[in-house]
Amino acid sequence: MEAASLPAASPDPRSDTDPVALVPFTGAHRDGALALSREMAWPYRIEDWDFALRLGRGFVLERDGGVVGTAALFPYGESHATVGMIIVAKAAQGRGYGTRLVAALIEAAGPRSILLNSTPEGRALYERYGFVPAGTLRQHQGPFTAQVPPLPDDRVRAMVPADLGAVLRLDRAATGLDRRPLVEALAAAGDGFVLLRDGAPAGYAISRPFGRGHVVGPVVAGDAAEARRLIAAALARLDGRFVRVDTSTESGLSSWLTGIGLPQTGDALTMVRGTLPPAGPMRVFALSNQSLN
Repeated sequence: MEAASLPAASPDPRSDTDPVALVPFTGAHRDGALALSREMAWPYRIEDWDFALRLGRGFVLERDGGVVGTAALFPYGESHATVGMIIVAKAAQGRGYGTRLVAALIEAAGPRSILLNSTPEGRALYERYGFVPAGTLRQHQGPFTAQVPPLPDDRVRAMVPADLGAVLRLDRAATGLDRRPLVEALAAAGDGFVLLRDGAPAGYAISRPFGRGHVVGPVVAGDAAEARRLIAAALARLDGRFVRVDTSTESGLSSWLTGIGLPQTGDALTMVRGTLPPAGPMRVFALSNQSLN
């Protein structure tokens, strides 16, 4: 995920006819980016912006020192990347700024295939750049109240530092990607859980503060039953909190999440430009974030 491995974006200076310049995201843009996400009713905190931009490379559309657009790229090795946090201020929409941001992301990604999760409004723009649908993501969230006291699960325990190697292997077996910096950062920021099979980690989940409360994800497991056990372990510590889980329609978890009190509140179209990562023996049942995946 090192930004140094990315090609530099072409210069994009402001001109007499268009005073908006495309510049690298810096700490000076944090407050403006937060204001943009609030304008879109995205529940990002300043900590969520900081967390994401430590792991990737951000771009800003800047006018007279103010932020009118943002976007970020998160590379995973040399084959794939995800993009997200693509926002254009409402007052600046319809002027081609979204196109400039997407073009900058594609250039920075180089030959990598790119994954993103799109709103309905963004689909046409991404299709013009060669993105095609690859699935649907369901967003489940709300204040969580345990319906019955959770029972101890002897197959799930808290993640410890010695588990990191096994967790990284599980993550790669599910995603086909080397996501070590992301997994390490998530584990440091939240509470991790591992599911054991024959005494060894065979699945994992991480819960961390995000947005209005907590997000449970990633969740990596061999099947839906194991994923439910991991999510249940995370939820046992979140009774009374606002909780979010983003899961694909193929996961088989959506109706279960609704049944335990986390209703579906939205969805997103997963799109890819290039090829999907190779499927592995493990599966991702919930995302860490729609931008980071």
